[in-house]
Amino acid sequence: MALFSNTELSENSLSEDGLRHHRGSVFGSATLIAGTTIGAGILALPLVTMPAGLLPSTILMVSSWLYMLISGLLIAEANLQVMQQTGRSQVGLLATIQNSLGKRGAIASGIVYIFIHYALLVAYVSRGGNILTTALRNLYLYFSIPRNVPPLAGHVLFVIVFGGILFWGSDRFVTRLNSLLVAVVVGSFIRLLWLTVGEVEISRWSIQHWELVSAIVPVMFVAFVYQNVVPVVTYQLEGDRQRVRWAIVLGSLVPLAMFSVWNAVILGSVDWRGGWFDGVDPTELLRGGLGQPGLGTVASIFSEVAIATSFIGFSLGLLSVLEDVFRDLIDSPTLKRTLFYALILLPPLILSALNPNIFLTAISWAGAFGNSVLFGIVPAVMVWKLQDGNKIHGTSRLTFYSTRVLLSVTIGVAVLVILQNAAIKLGVL
Repeated sequence: MALFSNTELSENSLSEDGLRHHRGSVFGSATLIAGTTIGAGILALPLVTMPAGLLPSTILMVSSWLYMLISGLLIAEANLQVMQQTGRSQVGLLATIQNSLGKRGAIASGIVYIFIHYALLVAYVSRGGNILTTALRNLYLYFSIPRNVPPLAGHVLFVIVFGGILFWGSDRFVTRLNSLLVAVVVGSFIRLLWLTVGEVEISRWSIQHWELVSAIVPVMFVAFVYQNVVPVVTYQLEGDRQRVRWAIVLGSLVPLAMFSVWNAVILGSVDWRGGWFDGVDPTELLRGGLGQPGLGTVASIFSEVAIATSFIGFSLGLLSVLEDVFRDLIDSPTLKRTLFYALILLPPLILSALNPNIFLTAISWAGAFGNSVLFGIVPAVMVWKLQDGNKIHGTSRLTFYSTRVLLSVTIGVAVLVILQNAAIKLGVL
């Protein structure tokens, strides 16, 4: 059941009051979640799964998906409860945290949230820009144009194109474009699998090193992140709890299926000679063509569009935070929008230019510490606190994923991941 209705004035409306109802679609919201998830994670995944092998990494992948699915459902539950309590139709993630855990909790979470978003936006601009730079150079070579392409040309072009779409595009346009881009990702992904499946050697799937599984968790936590756009989804679907849940489940299942197949094909087709910190990216090998006509082009399209969809989702998530923080400080909508997108787009562009190798570092730290706290511990604690508050008024709602036992397990897993990776960073393990 919807909590409110999204309406706008319409000159062509046949209704007497001139209002038109825009009922968000589960499909559109699911593609936003899928597009946000499919980004740097799918490109980096084989880098860390290769040492462990196919079976261990696949089991961990399904487990990580389930963990992050519960996290997303918990955030939706908390967001919907806060929407009901405050009477607001749109409540961002940090506002949800503040209403659940207080101002201090919101400030601490905000710092982690902003760090994660900027780290991953830097990664997207860096990798997406590099692909565009290579494409521009190949284009000049194809037309025999004697002109050098600066290394940062692709970075600037990436920000101008996709940042411009976000800045000038309406919410409906961006949602529809994102749905189209997700379709392109899926289409190019299928084509990519078709071109590479012939290179698979089943004997490469026999590698199993279960002791190396724990090292993959930080990247898995980055690969399955979409929780930042859950408040956007609850707004799009008018607070309809059932439709929100379906959007989260369906939207996260698409990346799980793609990641699993992608992992199997790459681990079976690429002759691995490097490792994560060697800076070797298997998608770069695919973009090189592996001797097959058309493979390099398809791999480049898949990589670039996958990054673009995730860039859109994380930009919208960061925009939601900025709107919460500066809601009452700036009156002019135009000035506010310009300032917000300057804050969203310029820092990642500058940082990716200053440190091209920040991609690997950002992924590792964001997953191990940022995502474990913000999308592991915080959602469970929020729902726990809201349940305590609602019990006083007799309105507590328990779902299978919000029982105290499961909330405790969710918190415990995140704490273990943090402690283990802290020990690794300190050289204890």
